[in-house]
Parts: sequence; C-alpha cells; structure tokens
Amino acid sequence: MAEVVLDGLSKSFGKVPALTGVSMTIPDGAFVVLLGPTGAGKTTILRLIAGLNAPDAGDIRIGGTSVADQTPAQRDVAMVFQQYSLYPHMTVRDNLSFPLRSPMIAMPADQIALRVAKVAEVLRIPHKLDNKATALSGGEMQRVSIGRALVRNPRIYLMDEPLSSLDAKLRAEMRVELKRIHQDLGATFLYVTHDQIEAMTMASHVGVLDQGRLVQFGSPRDIYENPVSSYVATRLGQPRINLLPAALFGGGPAGASQIGLRPEHIRLGDGQPATVTRVEHLGDQTRLHLDLAGHALVTLAAAHTALAVGAPVAVAPQDPLWFDPSGNRIR
Repeated sequence: MAEVVLDGLSKSFGKVPALTGVSMTIPDGAFVVLLGPTGAGKTTILRLIAGLNAPDAGDIRIGGTSVADQTPAQRDVAMVFQQYSLYPHMTVRDNLSFPLRSPMIAMPADQIALRVAKVAEVLRIPHKLDNKATALSGGEMQRVSIGRALVRNPRIYLMDEPLSSLDAKLRAEMRVELKRIHQDLGATFLYVTHDQIEAMTMASHVGVLDQGRLVQFGSPRDIYENPVSSYVATRLGQPRINLLPAALFGGGPAGASQIGLRPEHIRLGDGQPATVTRVEHLGDQTRLHLDLAGHALVTLAAAHTALAVGAPVAVAPQDPLWFDPSGNRIR
C-alpha cells in the first residue's frame, strides 16, 4: 500500500477545464471519498491516478515516487467501475483469476488458486466460485467485480461509484462489506460517490470538489460540523442543511446573509412561529417539514410526536452556521 500525493493537478478536455490546481494527500491506508456533483472532476482524478489520462500540469506521487512517466500497469493500481465488467461466459473462479493470468503478472497456478480462495473468503462468496457470472445476484456480481481488483493486491484501489447501480438494500449491505474489507486489508482506497451516506459511513477522509477545484478536505465529522462554505455544508447531511435568510433570526454576525441550520440544530418550543406542512414517521425519529415565514425547513422531533399537519410550532436556532453573500463561512 502507499500514500498518494496530488500536487497542483490541472486537466482540460478541449476548452473545458475539468481540474484546476488540485492538491491533496491521501494517507497510506486511508479510505478517501470524493464528493461533488456531476462534472466536479471526481472521475477525472481517478483516471489521472490510474494513468488513463495525463494531466496538463502538476504531478502525482505514489509511495513518494512520481508516476508521470509510468504506464497504467507500472503504477500498480486497480480500478472498480460502476458497471460490473465481468466475463459472463466464465465462472466466478475464472473471473477472479483472470487478472493474475496476464503475461505481466504470470503467477503460478497454485498461487493463483490460493489468492482466489482467500479473496473469495474476504468477499464471502466461496460457495459461488463455480457459478457462472450470469447466475449471480446484483450484489454478488459487484462483489466479484471488487474481487477482481482485490486479487491483484495493488498499492491503491480506485472505485468509481461502484454501488450506484444496486438497489437501496444492497447498497446498505455493500457499504458495510466494503468498510470491513478495507479494515481487513489495511489498503488505500480512493472512492467516488454522489451518496452522502456512503461518505459519512465509510470514509476516513472526504474531499469536496466544486467545478474542478478541491474546496475542503478532512474527516467526515469535521466537514459536517465545520464546512468552509454553504456549498460544502450541502454536500454532507441527510436531510440537507436548511439555508435561510439570516434576518429570520435576527441577522447574526456582521456580514451574514444566510443562516445554516442542520435539522438537529433547530429547537422546538420557543422562538419564531412556524407551521407543520408534512410529517414523516421514520420509526426511530420523525422529520417535521415546516413553513417559516414562507420558507421551507426540515427538523427532527421525537419518534412518537403528536404534532400533525397544520399544527403551529415555534422554532429557534441552536449552534447555527452563518454565511456571507458569496456563501463563505463566517466564524
């Protein structure tokens, strides 16, 4: 495994800039998640590290060595895509062993068998090794796809939204599995997703991208509690942070134009009058959708709250975040 350093990476496709001056250190053994909307530059970073594209400027170092002049094979990284990329006519065993049979690796057959058996145990699919890929469920197919990367034992694992094509139940199960695999291997993972829950539950570090620029990098908890801007604040948290005019609650500090309130940072029972517009009972908690002077906001209530649509409530901020007219955080 190895540390990955991105040093001033820039990349354009034609006249369209994809990355601008991105610098980031991915610690050895970290699980780093890149967050941002479509077009933010997440996949471009993976492709540059893998060597599938070359940067226009900047450098990439893996394990302290520049890989600018290395081919994708020489970089010793493995990439997992959103699509399963399995050979349908092959068994699971053959799909897993295929990368090890390449002339560049040329691993002896007995070692291949041991490596495949070990990875199958990690993925909890040893009973599926003799099944054809077409006989697998979606979750099992994605495990095999991930296994094709694991068998190579590369220095870096690059994952481009590998769970996005799965249903909600399988995504939840695979999140737990991927985190377990990461902990078992002690490997370095760089993972791209749109899913805030994946970032919060799996990542040791999160990088937030906006239009090809890295705007914040840190632990999920730090980014959630201390976002540098309203844009970053909206990247983590479900339900999303409420962004409202600062004047609704007295204006805040000098220069503030917006107040940011996480649902758990709204106190019920005193403050400004509001009206319940929708109630979502989720079992362990209830989400209240409120109308506050014509502005919509979401907050949390006890699981068995008696509040119903149309009920009047009073709300007050608790630990709010403040932002200036450009969206920058005011501390």
